[in-house]
Amino acid sequence: MKMNDYINDFTNHLREAIEIANNTELKTNTKEIRNVLICGLGGSGIGGTIVNDIVSPKAGIPIAATKDYSIPNFVNEHTLVIANSYSGNTEETLYALKKCQARGAEIAIITSGGKLKTIAEENNYNKIIIPGNQPPRAMFGYAFTELFFMLNHYGIIDDSFKSDFDKAIALLDTEKADIQKQAMDLAKKMYKQTPVIYVANGFEGVAVRFRQQINENSKMLCWHHVVPEMNHNELLGWRTNVDDLAVVYFRNKSDYERNQIRMDINKKVISEYTDNISEVWSKGDSVIENSLYHINLGDWVSWYLSEMNEVDAIEIDVINFLKGELGKI
Repeated sequence: MKMNDYINDFTNHLREAIEIANNTELKTNTKEIRNVLICGLGGSGIGGTIVNDIVSPKAGIPIAATKDYSIPNFVNEHTLVIANSYSGNTEETLYALKKCQARGAEIAIITSGGKLKTIAEENNYNKIIIPGNQPPRAMFGYAFTELFFMLNHYGIIDDSFKSDFDKAIALLDTEKADIQKQAMDLAKKMYKQTPVIYVANGFEGVAVRFRQQINENSKMLCWHHVVPEMNHNELLGWRTNVDDLAVVYFRNKSDYERNQIRMDINKKVISEYTDNISEVWSKGDSVIENSLYHINLGDWVSWYLSEMNEVDAIEIDVINFLKGELGKI
């Protein structure tokens, strides 16, 4: 399969993830959960970042994500730790998990197999197993969806997310042709440029996903920033070294009103230095719909750019080299 095949199947991935979750039996938790830590990196970890953006404003307890070997000092027997590694062999996640186990945390696993699945089975941890042997970033729809079901099982969120997912799936199917057209138009403006991605606070995970897909699929460097924070620093950077930049604003009707105003002013400032500025408004009535809309569109952009750059979107030779070198130590 090529990367565009995976992107084309995105809503099918979401549907199947929902079916897998509904058919998975999870044991009842008896611990009092006071905080949550989601462990994961790369194509697996970004799901935790986006879920954190969506869930934290409504959750009654703190939720954090770690993308490292280390864990926060707050982790204890009242922490729900969700270890999320598609392969089940992510080195950093396994190291972090071991430390969480030593603290007596409540452990839950989302994976397709590997060492993580073995650990879950040996310790009778709650686990959701998703289809394996595919590029992790291409299977985002599975791990992302299962995080919501896991948080719901532990009472961290209610089940309103289920209808949001159903609406998002219907929306993406209906808007598929238009999303692809927007993505192609955007890719043309980003071709042979360095993309600069801006979003409002609450959607940084979506921007990171877009950046990662451009990095991995399109084999391009880019950066992102968040409003309002970028107003206090990066906005001043728009004076020098501003050649060959393509600015992309991912916007949502749900963005905070003052941030909407800030983004409009930002465009006026930046337009003095480049006319390569694009704005993409999401569709849908919920943050889940908005996020999945932009994620799917961004994935298509990364594919079209890979074609324009004449690179293999799936190839990750340099990452495999890094892992091989680490494995020697």
